[in-house]
Amino acid sequence: MTEQVASGRASPTDRVRRGRRVTAALALLLGCTCVISLSQGAAGTDLWPVLYATLTGGGVAQMDRIILLDIRLPRMFMAVLVGASLAVSGAVMQGLFRNPLADPGIVGVSAGAGLGAITAIVLGGLLPAVLLEFFGSSLIAIAAFLGAWGATIILYSVSTRRGQTSVATMLLAGIAIAALVGAMSGLLIYAADDAQLRSLTFWNLGSLAGATWTKLAAATPIMLAGIAAAPFLARGLNGMVLGEAAAMHMGIPVQRIKRIAVLSVAAATGAAVAVSGGIGFVGIVVPHLLRLATGPDHRTLLPNAALLGAALLLGADMISRSIVAPAELPIGIVTAVLGAPVFLYILLRRRGTMGV
Repeated sequence: MTEQVASGRASPTDRVRRGRRVTAALALLLGCTCVISLSQGAAGTDLWPVLYATLTGGGVAQMDRIILLDIRLPRMFMAVLVGASLAVSGAVMQGLFRNPLADPGIVGVSAGAGLGAITAIVLGGLLPAVLLEFFGSSLIAIAAFLGAWGATIILYSVSTRRGQTSVATMLLAGIAIAALVGAMSGLLIYAADDAQLRSLTFWNLGSLAGATWTKLAAATPIMLAGIAAAPFLARGLNGMVLGEAAAMHMGIPVQRIKRIAVLSVAAATGAAVAVSGGIGFVGIVVPHLLRLATGPDHRTLLPNAALLGAALLLGADMISRSIVAPAELPIGIVTAVLGAPVFLYILLRRRGTMGV
């Protein structure tokens, strides 16, 4: 213990305690952010009188009830789930590829979701009227999710041979798939009209304005499944830091870990991007900040990533709603403005230890 203190290294017990303290602080932060999010809005509706009247059976104005229960509450839940999904997916990808610059977009999931959304926006009008009426406003989200899973299936098929998945091949294939999908998206954008281009622009910038209970009910089980699978990967990701050969000698089912990691990231990210559009930097910045605070242990990193990602995106959503009120700034702009300087600071601070 004396040698560890003298060398400036925390003992495993100290790291566990620090991780628990950070978890408690992040849970408190998320709770406070949720309350503030429900209390804030351009309409000026106050949370507490409406909540008190609802609990005591008092009268609540219909407009106040709609604003809180049908607009702010589903939007809050959507921000929490999307933020947690992106942050956890980023932490899993960084652990899987042993690369601190990895994020869900590295395997082409985000690009596939984008292609699905662009296809729905540009070519959706060619569908029969019966299908358009059946899917309604969920058409873009469904197409984006199918695009994300399609890209994942292609990626996994290309990188798997004789039952073994190569992480290096997966990385290179992900880059190639993202480039191909980007070219196909470019062709569709070229064929789009002015109204479609406007819709594409706003979707790519990201927004939670379209959050409804219907979308939440469809996306929540998928995002929760991806998030819930992450803690079961913690031990395997810790072992894979030493390399796949060393992990296999430790008894870690490396192939199963890779398969579950890719599928869980595809589920969580695909559903998140489908309902919120393009939101960047959450999957990169959040795991970096937590490694600085609690270390690289995925047993602590993954649950804390979910909490911090949820609080971060909820805070960004509050900024997007208030900074140009009563209008709304796309949330992808806010996360980029907040995340890019932080990421550059971390990169410059640690470039010596990262070898860059």
